[in-house]
Amino acid sequence: MTWSLPQPMLTVAVDSPALPAGFAAEPKWDGFRAQLAVHGGGRVLMRSRQGTDMTGSFPEIRAAALAQLPPDTGLDGELVVWETGRLAFERLQQRLARRGAGASETAGQWPAHYVAFDLLHQGDTDLTGFAYRRRRAALEALFAEHSVAGPLTLCPSTTDPALAEQWLG
Repeated sequence: MTWSLPQPMLTVAVDSPALPAGFAAEPKWDGFRAQLAVHGGGRVLMRSRQGTDMTGSFPEIRAAALAQLPPDTGLDGELVVWETGRLAFERLQQRLARRGAGASETAGQWPAHYVAFDLLHQGDTDLTGFAYRRRRAALEALFAEHSVAGPLTLCPSTTDPALAEQWLG
């Protein structure tokens, strides 16, 4: 079955970091929004919010996705680079322009991480029409069942208003 990634759902600004009842919050990342698809036959696609193919710039993410995720998995998340204990957006920008040997070299110097916050597709199922709670539960199960680990990371999520305010305040 052929499937493709949907258009990314965009975040919505809020007036207050207060978390309404029944909502969940996630930390804000200083990175690049990226959708990640693992298809059968070893094909991986990582694309930006604008649809630009970024797969060649992040060979370590491609390799981890192939090794850890089952075929026909589609994720939404954020690419980040850490440097000296902080997020380094400028290093991420430098990584984006590299391909081939240059991308492999900078991957060793400034490794990227993919922080997954949504599961869009799994097996034969398009999950985009499902409620957030159901998609989140499926994403957590995917990470647990397949022992998904770095550089792929599950984004923290909370329904605790106090923790949400710490993250968003």
